[in-house]
Amino acid sequence: MEEELELSEKIEQLTETIEQLIDTKNVKELRHLFEVVPEIDLAEACAEFKDVKKIVFILKTVKSEFTAEFFTDLPPEIKEEIIAYLSDDQLAEILESQFTDDIVDDLEELPANIVTRVLRNVPKEKRANINRLLNYADATAGSIMTTEFVALLDDMTCDDAIKEIRKTGKNKETIYTVFVMDRKRTLVGTVDLDDLIFADGDAKLSDIMNKDFQTVNVNDDQEEVANIVKRYDLNAVAVLNNDGRLVGIVTVDDVMDVIEEEQTEDISKLQMVTPLEDSYLETSSFQMVKKCVPWIVVLLILGTFSSFVLSTFETKLNQMVLLAAFIPVIMDTGGNAGGQTIALMIRGLALQEFTPRDFFKIIRKEAVSAAIIALCIAAFGFIWFTLEQYAGIVGSDTSIWLGNCWNAEFAAETFKTSGLVAGTLGIAIFLSKMVAVLLPMGAAAIKKDPAIVSQPLLTTIVDVSSLLIYFGFAALLFNL
Repeated sequence: MEEELELSEKIEQLTETIEQLIDTKNVKELRHLFEVVPEIDLAEACAEFKDVKKIVFILKTVKSEFTAEFFTDLPPEIKEEIIAYLSDDQLAEILESQFTDDIVDDLEELPANIVTRVLRNVPKEKRANINRLLNYADATAGSIMTTEFVALLDDMTCDDAIKEIRKTGKNKETIYTVFVMDRKRTLVGTVDLDDLIFADGDAKLSDIMNKDFQTVNVNDDQEEVANIVKRYDLNAVAVLNNDGRLVGIVTVDDVMDVIEEEQTEDISKLQMVTPLEDSYLETSSFQMVKKCVPWIVVLLILGTFSSFVLSTFETKLNQMVLLAAFIPVIMDTGGNAGGQTIALMIRGLALQEFTPRDFFKIIRKEAVSAAIIALCIAAFGFIWFTLEQYAGIVGSDTSIWLGNCWNAEFAAETFKTSGLVAGTLGIAIFLSKMVAVLLPMGAAAIKKDPAIVSQPLLTTIVDVSSLLIYFGFAALLFNL
């Protein structure tokens, strides 16, 4: 929290500083500021400006090599206003300095007329790359890759390779991983920059390159790409088309964006909320309503099953009102127990710690732990529910202090009730944990997002099952 406050204060001070430099036309200090302060901080600070013309002033006076990333980090609505102010030449200068994948990200958020103008002002080669990236399906390797990378021939010497990197590397997304191709333009290996620097200058790239390298296909899901980069600790991974040709790369900073996006989506789905396209503060109240209402309606409809069970056993509840007092604890505890397991399942599947093929191993493991947990909670519950009744917290108004401790009839009814609730609670916990394994594993097996099987849905299923078990045993035990 303190770090967040410090960052907020830093951005606020930075906003004031930049505005002051612009108002006094202190171009020298403004340029120096953009050379030493991270672009993301500058973008957040300038996003607070009430007059977008001040940002246009920055783009006109500060070198594009320092403002390209700054422009990328600005909110979409501000970019749209800025583009309207810039001349075609000024827009072309900014776009020339931006990486293709960043331009693609911008275009996906801008109106059609603005997109047309942007494409008109990018170089022909870059425009072709942008159009190709825009045609790939969302959330695939092709949609997040960049086409600016270092690719060298395998018969090139290390000295020549370093010279080539010095000449062209400044405009590449990354130079830390060099992709090596043969004369047929087929990817044959990769070389890390440190290996290249310390290698003998006369050695050829084919002699030092890593031939056991990882690749992904343009149609691979972005989450799979992120897992590969994470698993093999890569700076970048090659993206191949269906013909096996190198068409782009996905860098570690792209992967960080993917991880954030996937985590946000999973958290939203866990709580039955449609993921937000924009940040929380940029999302209007009406949009928030649209995201939440449909799922609340779905859960309300599912809750009808619980109401149906309760209404079915209404007569039995009237015969023994005490049973109703324990319904909330049974439903809540069962749902909470399953929530623990479903969170572990979704995390494990997302990180590829296991797959649906490990189902029987997982179900055995969870069954053992669920049985032990259920027995422990049931045993504690029996004691606790007994104390609650004797103390008058639930049930009879006559407490232990009024002499009912040795009343045999009272004790028998109390133990039966406690046993019923504790037994149902144990079964509910075990059932909940098993369902919490089955649902996400089943979703993953049919190639669906396990996060869709969220905790509210799990809770609804467990609630209905627990009530049926509870009233079923109550009918047998109390002859209701």
